Amino acid sequence: MLDRTHTSKRLIGETPPEFRSTGRDPRIDVCRGIALWWIFLDHIPNNVGSWLTLRNYGFCDAAEIFMFISGVTCALAYGRARQRDGWSGMIGRSLRRGWDIYAAFLLLTLACAILVHLTGSDRLADEGNTRVLFERPGATLAHAAILQYRPVNTDVLPVFVICHVLFAPLLWLLLRAPNMTLGLSLLLYALVHVFGWSVPAWPDGVWFFNPLAWQLPVVLGAWYVIEGKRIRGWVMSRPALILSALYLAFSLVLALGQDIKLVPPILTDLLFPLDKSNLSPLRLLHFLALAIVALWLVPEGWRGLSTPILRSARCCGENSLPIYCLGVLLALVSQYDLFDISNRLSLQIVLSLAGVLVMILVATLLNVLSTKRKQQVDVDAVVHDLIPRASHHGILDSHGAHIL
Repeated sequence: MLDRTHTSKRLIGETPPEFRSTGRDPRIDVCRGIALWWIFLDHIPNNVGSWLTLRNYGFCDAAEIFMFISGVTCALAYGRARQRDGWSGMIGRSLRRGWDIYAAFLLLTLACAILVHLTGSDRLADEGNTRVLFERPGATLAHAAILQYRPVNTDVLPVFVICHVLFAPLLWLLLRAPNMTLGLSLLLYALVHVFGWSVPAWPDGVWFFNPLAWQLPVVLGAWYVIEGKRIRGWVMSRPALILSALYLAFSLVLALGQDIKLVPPILTDLLFPLDKSNLSPLRLLHFLALAIVALWLVPEGWRGLSTPILRSARCCGENSLPIYCLGVLLALVSQYDLFDISNRLSLQIVLSLAGVLVMILVATLLNVLSTKRKQQVDVDAVVHDLIPRASHHGILDSHGAHIL
């Protein structure tokens, strides 16, 4: 008689196998690090370095990658925290991370204002959306505190604050009804496009990243962690690869066709500009196609991940919050140089390379400090464990000093 308790199908509420693993796929941090570099390069207006990024060769850019990977990492980190510490521990951790991002956003807002003030550039104040902060500081800081005001290029941080604060109920739903949860996320995304739903902002009334739409790639990333094993066969199938490659080729022709007239203007005028604030469906499909091709080209354990440049990207990805904030400030400084000093091609290249190198150096330093801090904590834990034993054997005095 067959034992019906042994089944390959995961039961509702059962811990997914990814949560039980203690390892971390290096591809996650590598992709996030590259996305951080691309975001920095794209944040410098009219920068030749942006031709190295994704946005010129298709419909989506690094934002979709960053959001999806955030959903993946949140599901992995908070899922393991729930398994280890229970729901109360997991909720506490998600709220603390949300607070960290919130505090980083407020500090970044003040840092942007200080940088603009030091440069004394009126054009940079307008481009950086900080003029209103100088003209109405009290009202502006109050609206920043409730996430309604954001300097330029900081828009993604308030979305992450909301995602981390609300991730506990999202994870609860995903563990019990993953497909229904994804369906609700898709429904909300569709309603945004049908009815134009948005979240109030100040002073222009528009969130550049509408969280009601951009929640979808975050939910999709978390859903993939939980349900990925079931759809892996379809994602890695040859028909999926062919369809994805064809869509990427289609988007490449249209994206380049805007500049070199490869396609009729009536078609490009119909499709462009794509709605980034509400995450245009064409952008979402482009990201999904790109993700499928990337899974084929970069399998788990790929040797190329150990090359120096990808190790540097991984280092940046492991410190995503401080490196993102640093990239915003570096882009702001670069804009001042290009606006008020020179906009020569050579300066654009120098600023692009220098900014990426600074991000790598700071990320490396943060990893070194983190390693030393972890080693010190481990040593303190060992000493704390040895003191009672040593005292029991008469080796230490009552103050913990050695008496031998």
